[in-house]
Amino acid sequence: LKAVTIAFQNAPAPDVEYAVLIANRLGLKHVVHIFGEEELYDAIPMVVKTTKSFDPMEIRNSVAIYIGLKVAKENEISTVMTGDGCDELFAGYSFLFRYEKEKLDFELKKLWSVMAFSSVPLAKVLGIEVKLPYLDSAFKDFAMKLDSKYKIRKENGRIYGKWILRKAFGSILPREILWRVKIPIEYGSGTTILPNLFNSKIPDKEFEKKRRKYLAEDGVTIRDKEQLFYYEVYRTVIGVPRPAGKEGKVCPYCHSSVPENATYCRTCGAYPI
Repeated sequence: LKAVTIAFQNAPAPDVEYAVLIANRLGLKHVVHIFGEEELYDAIPMVVKTTKSFDPMEIRNSVAIYIGLKVAKENEISTVMTGDGCDELFAGYSFLFRYEKEKLDFELKKLWSVMAFSSVPLAKVLGIEVKLPYLDSAFKDFAMKLDSKYKIRKENGRIYGKWILRKAFGSILPREILWRVKIPIEYGSGTTILPNLFNSKIPDKEFEKKRRKYLAEDGVTIRDKEQLFYYEVYRTVIGVPRPAGKEGKVCPYCHSSVPENATYCRTCGAYPI
């Protein structure tokens, strides 16, 4: 079996250390790929086009996924397995830890109704297959029916999500892996520094000029320089955001159609809406 880990050059990428640890423990052939700005810029248009988004958080996470899948293909891997769905099904997100059981169950069901993963369409455009074992129908059904008291629990004085999974792999995985605190893909891969990168690349005057231009001409509110960069790519590869029809809810910040019960816009990342 092969494993792929990617990291942005000259950025903290703590996932690498843990990936090396687990690859050595399981005897995997491990490819560690460090990518720079040129590869980043090459990837962004396809990520924006595929995700149909200029939400900075979405792009920071999905560009890491895209480059990882591309590296897998370059290493003659035709099928990739990912952990997508695990945090949604087993309450891995720390914002869930504060809820009492009834509220937690409600929030989990909300997550399940909207969860979507960019790895699937990104793999498709690369011509490879991605498998999501946590979303296998039988396993997903088991996870959704499992009492949430087994998902969030205290261990050694600290609250953890995905508790039952951590316990299940206790005899297989190193403790450093089992009880590692969850971090987003962007932090683990180093793409979390992209806001700073774009802040250094785009002059303040240019940002203000373009921010006013796109608000006046397109009706799109640009929040920061990173989003400006992604929006200009979006505008080129997709076009100016427009509602899908005359009826229904519309994001007040980019005028894309959103579901009636949505509090977050997948197109621009605005929250709350």
